[in-house]
Amino acid sequence: MIEVENLHKKFGKNAVLTGLSLKVEGGGIYAVLGPNGSGKTTLIKSILGMVVPDQGLIRVNGQPTHRKWKYREELSYLPQIANFPGNLSVSELLDMIVDLRRQPARQQELIAEFGLEPFLNKKLSNLSGGTRQKVNLALTFMFDSPVYILDEPTNGLDPASLIRLKERIRLEQSRGKLFLVTTHIMQFVEELADEVIYLLEGKIYFKGTLEALRQRTGQNDVEHAIAAISTQEPNA
Repeated sequence: MIEVENLHKKFGKNAVLTGLSLKVEGGGIYAVLGPNGSGKTTLIKSILGMVVPDQGLIRVNGQPTHRKWKYREELSYLPQIANFPGNLSVSELLDMIVDLRRQPARQQELIAEFGLEPFLNKKLSNLSGGTRQKVNLALTFMFDSPVYILDEPTNGLDPASLIRLKERIRLEQSRGKLFLVTTHIMQFVEELADEVIYLLEGKIYFKGTLEALRQRTGQNDVEHAIAAISTQEPNA
Protein backbone atom coordinates (compact mmCIF):
# COMPACT_ATOMS: atom_id res chain seq x y z
CA MET A 1 0.00 0.00 0.00
CA ILE A 2 1.12 3.54 -0.75
CA GLU A 3 -0.44 6.54 1.00
CA VAL A 4 0.30 10.14 0.08
CA GLU A 5 -1.09 12.97 2.20
CA ASN A 6 -1.12 16.67 1.27
CA LEU A 7 2.02 16.54 -0.86
CA HIS A 8 3.53 19.85 -1.97
CA LYS A 9 6.62 20.43 -4.09
CA LYS A 10 8.05 23.52 -5.75
CA PHE A 11 11.04 23.85 -8.02
CA GLY A 12 11.95 27.50 -7.69
CA LYS A 13 8.69 29.40 -8.20
CA ASN A 14 7.10 26.53 -10.10
CA ALA A 15 4.58 24.64 -7.94
CA VAL A 16 4.59 21.08 -9.29
CA LEU A 17 2.52 19.31 -6.60
CA THR A 18 -0.14 21.26 -4.73
CA GLY A 19 -1.71 19.35 -1.85
CA LEU A 20 -1.90 15.98 -3.60
CA SER A 21 -3.35 13.08 -1.60
CA LEU A 22 -3.59 9.50 -2.83
CA LYS A 23 -4.07 5.94 -1.57
CA VAL A 24 -3.39 2.83 -3.66
CA GLU A 25 -3.36 -0.79 -2.52
CA GLY A 26 -1.77 -4.12 -3.41
CA GLY A 27 -3.36 -6.29 -6.06
CA GLY A 28 -4.17 -3.19 -8.11
CA ILE A 29 -2.80 -1.75 -11.34
CA TYR A 30 -3.05 2.05 -11.33
CA ALA A 31 -2.37 4.03 -14.51
CA VAL A 32 -0.96 7.47 -13.66
CA LEU A 33 -1.87 9.76 -16.54
CA GLY A 34 -1.51 13.44 -17.35
CA PRO A 35 0.21 15.81 -19.76
CA ASN A 36 3.87 16.75 -19.50
CA GLY A 37 4.37 18.99 -16.47
CA SER A 38 1.34 17.61 -14.62
CA GLY A 39 3.42 16.27 -11.71
CA LYS A 40 3.56 12.55 -12.59
CA THR A 41 7.34 12.26 -12.47
CA THR A 42 7.63 14.36 -9.30
CA LEU A 43 5.02 12.19 -7.56
CA ILE A 44 6.82 8.99 -8.56
CA LYS A 45 10.25 10.31 -7.58
CA SER A 46 8.86 11.51 -4.24
CA ILE A 47 7.61 7.99 -3.52
CA LEU A 48 10.99 6.59 -4.53
CA GLY A 49 12.85 9.07 -2.30
CA MET A 50 14.56 10.71 -5.27
CA VAL A 51 12.73 14.01 -4.64
CA VAL A 52 12.16 15.46 -1.17
CA PRO A 53 8.70 17.09 -0.88
CA ASP A 54 8.35 20.52 0.70
CA GLN A 55 5.35 19.38 2.69
CA GLY A 56 3.28 16.25 3.19
CA LEU A 57 3.62 12.62 4.19
CA ILE A 58 4.28 9.42 2.23
CA ARG A 59 3.81 5.93 3.68
CA VAL A 60 4.77 2.66 2.01
CA ASN A 61 3.12 -0.36 3.62
CA GLY A 62 2.26 1.78 6.64
CA GLN A 63 5.77 3.12 7.25
CA PRO A 64 6.63 6.82 6.75
CA THR A 65 9.37 7.29 4.17
CA HIS A 66 10.82 10.62 5.34
CA ARG A 67 14.53 10.27 6.10
CA LYS A 68 14.23 6.50 5.64
CA TRP A 69 15.74 4.21 3.03
CA LYS A 70 14.91 0.66 4.09
CA TYR A 71 11.46 0.81 2.49
CA ARG A 72 13.08 1.09 -0.94
CA GLU A 73 13.93 -2.61 -0.73
CA GLU A 74 10.20 -3.22 -1.25
CA LEU A 75 10.11 -1.20 -4.48
CA SER A 76 11.14 -2.08 -8.02
CA TYR A 77 11.40 0.83 -10.45
CA LEU A 78 11.55 0.91 -14.22
CA PRO A 79 12.73 4.35 -15.38
CA GLN A 80 11.59 5.72 -18.72
CA ILE A 81 15.21 6.07 -19.83
CA ALA A 82 17.77 3.69 -18.36
CA ASN A 83 21.33 4.97 -18.70
CA PHE A 84 23.29 1.74 -18.45
CA PRO A 85 27.11 1.75 -18.43
CA GLY A 86 27.86 1.10 -22.09
CA ASN A 87 31.09 -0.81 -21.42
CA LEU A 88 29.29 -3.58 -19.48
CA SER A 89 27.77 -6.65 -21.06
CA VAL A 90 24.18 -7.61 -20.32
CA SER A 91 25.24 -10.50 -18.06
CA GLU A 92 27.71 -8.26 -16.18
CA LEU A 93 24.97 -5.70 -15.52
CA LEU A 94 22.50 -8.32 -14.31
CA ASP A 95 25.10 -9.90 -12.02
CA MET A 96 26.10 -6.49 -10.64
CA ILE A 97 22.50 -5.57 -9.74
CA VAL A 98 21.98 -8.95 -8.04
CA ASP A 99 25.15 -8.38 -6.00
CA LEU A 100 24.09 -4.85 -5.04
CA ARG A 101 20.53 -5.70 -4.06
CA ARG A 102 21.38 -8.89 -2.19
CA GLN A 103 17.92 -10.39 -2.54
CA PRO A 104 16.78 -13.65 -4.14
CA ALA A 105 16.65 -13.06 -7.90
CA ARG A 106 14.84 -14.85 -10.72
CA GLN A 107 17.56 -13.89 -13.16
CA GLN A 108 17.42 -16.88 -15.52
CA GLU A 109 13.62 -16.80 -15.63
CA LEU A 110 13.56 -13.20 -16.84
CA ILE A 111 16.41 -13.73 -19.31
CA ALA A 112 14.39 -16.49 -20.95
CA GLU A 113 11.10 -14.59 -20.71
CA PHE A 114 12.35 -11.55 -22.62
CA GLY A 115 14.59 -13.48 -25.01
CA LEU A 116 17.89 -12.05 -23.80
CA GLU A 117 20.04 -15.18 -24.21
CA PRO A 118 21.62 -14.07 -27.53
CA PHE A 119 22.61 -10.72 -26.01
CA LEU A 120 24.16 -11.74 -22.69
CA ASN A 121 27.75 -11.22 -23.84
CA LYS A 122 27.06 -8.09 -25.88
CA LYS A 123 28.01 -4.63 -24.62
CA LEU A 124 25.06 -2.49 -23.61
CA SER A 125 26.27 0.34 -25.87
CA ASN A 126 25.81 -1.96 -28.89
CA LEU A 127 22.19 -2.89 -28.18
CA SER A 128 19.13 -1.47 -29.91
CA GLY A 129 16.68 0.64 -27.93
CA GLY A 130 14.17 -2.20 -27.81
CA THR A 131 16.71 -4.68 -26.48
CA ARG A 132 17.87 -2.21 -23.82
CA GLN A 133 14.23 -1.86 -22.78
CA LYS A 134 13.98 -5.64 -22.40
CA VAL A 135 17.09 -5.57 -20.20
CA ASN A 136 15.41 -2.78 -18.22
CA LEU A 137 12.31 -4.95 -17.75
CA ALA A 138 14.36 -7.98 -16.70
CA LEU A 139 16.09 -5.88 -14.04
CA THR A 140 12.76 -4.53 -12.79
CA PHE A 141 11.01 -7.87 -12.41
CA MET A 142 14.06 -9.81 -11.26
CA PHE A 143 13.19 -9.29 -7.59
CA ASP A 144 9.98 -10.26 -5.80
CA SER A 145 8.92 -6.77 -4.74
CA PRO A 146 5.53 -5.81 -3.23
CA VAL A 147 5.46 -2.59 -5.30
CA TYR A 148 6.39 -2.01 -8.95
CA ILE A 149 6.63 1.50 -10.40
CA LEU A 150 6.85 1.47 -14.20
CA ASP A 151 7.53 4.67 -16.17
CA GLU A 152 6.49 4.23 -19.83
CA PRO A 153 7.24 0.47 -19.82
CA THR A 154 6.17 -0.16 -23.44
CA ASN A 155 8.82 2.12 -25.00
CA GLY A 156 10.51 0.41 -27.94
CA LEU A 157 9.01 -3.03 -27.35
CA ASP A 158 8.17 -5.37 -30.23
CA PRO A 159 4.71 -7.02 -30.17
CA ALA A 160 5.95 -10.31 -28.69
CA SER A 161 7.80 -8.55 -25.85
CA LEU A 162 4.76 -6.36 -25.19
CA ILE A 163 2.64 -9.49 -24.76
CA ARG A 164 5.20 -10.93 -22.32
CA LEU A 165 5.21 -7.66 -20.37
CA LYS A 166 1.42 -7.73 -20.01
CA GLU A 167 1.53 -11.37 -18.93
CA ARG A 168 4.20 -10.59 -16.33
CA ILE A 169 2.21 -7.67 -14.92
CA ARG A 170 -0.92 -9.82 -14.66
CA LEU A 171 1.05 -12.60 -12.99
CA GLU A 172 2.49 -10.28 -10.37
CA GLN A 173 -0.90 -8.66 -9.82
CA SER A 174 -2.37 -12.11 -9.12
CA ARG A 175 0.26 -12.44 -6.40
CA GLY A 176 -1.04 -9.28 -4.72
CA LYS A 177 1.55 -6.83 -6.05
CA LEU A 178 0.85 -3.12 -6.47
CA PHE A 179 1.58 -1.36 -9.77
CA LEU A 180 1.89 2.34 -10.53
CA VAL A 181 2.29 2.74 -14.30
CA THR A 182 2.75 5.90 -16.35
CA THR A 183 1.99 5.54 -20.05
CA HIS A 184 0.70 7.44 -23.06
CA ILE A 185 -0.65 4.25 -24.65
CA MET A 186 -4.39 4.18 -24.00
CA GLN A 187 -4.80 0.61 -25.30
CA PHE A 188 -2.34 -0.49 -22.62
CA VAL A 189 -4.44 1.35 -20.01
CA GLU A 190 -7.68 -0.22 -21.25
CA GLU A 191 -6.24 -3.73 -21.17
CA LEU A 192 -4.53 -3.60 -17.77
CA ALA A 193 -5.55 -0.74 -15.50
CA ASP A 194 -7.90 -1.32 -12.59
CA GLU A 195 -8.01 2.42 -11.96
CA VAL A 196 -6.89 5.62 -13.65
CA ILE A 197 -5.26 8.48 -11.73
CA TYR A 198 -5.30 11.65 -13.84
CA LEU A 199 -3.02 14.49 -12.76
CA LEU A 200 -3.12 18.07 -13.93
CA GLU A 201 -1.27 21.07 -12.49
CA GLY A 202 -0.15 19.07 -9.47
CA LYS A 203 -3.65 17.93 -8.48
CA ILE A 204 -5.64 14.74 -8.97
CA TYR A 205 -8.48 15.51 -11.34
CA PHE A 206 -9.80 11.97 -11.37
CA LYS A 207 -9.22 8.64 -9.62
CA GLY A 208 -11.40 5.68 -10.44
CA THR A 209 -12.18 2.88 -12.86
CA LEU A 210 -12.36 3.32 -16.61
CA GLU A 211 -16.11 2.77 -16.43
CA ALA A 212 -16.44 5.54 -13.85
CA LEU A 213 -14.34 7.78 -16.11
CA ARG A 214 -16.63 7.11 -19.05
CA GLN A 215 -19.72 7.80 -16.96
CA ARG A 216 -18.36 11.04 -15.56
CA THR A 217 -17.32 12.43 -18.95
CA GLY A 218 -20.03 10.92 -21.13
CA GLN A 219 -17.32 9.63 -23.47
CA ASN A 220 -17.03 5.97 -24.43
CA ASP A 221 -13.60 6.34 -26.02
CA VAL A 222 -10.87 6.44 -23.37
CA GLU A 223 -8.74 9.03 -25.17
CA HIS A 224 -11.72 11.38 -25.47
CA ALA A 225 -12.66 10.71 -21.84
CA ILE A 226 -9.15 11.62 -20.69
CA ALA A 227 -9.27 14.80 -22.77
CA ALA A 228 -12.67 15.71 -21.30
CA ILE A 229 -11.64 15.18 -17.67
CA SER A 230 -9.03 17.93 -17.91
CA THR A 231 -11.80 20.51 -18.37
CA GLN A 232 -13.56 19.52 -15.13
CA GLU A 233 -12.87 20.33 -11.50
CA PRO A 234 -10.43 18.03 -9.60
CA ASN A 235 -12.11 15.40 -7.43
CA ALA A 236 -9.28 14.80 -4.94
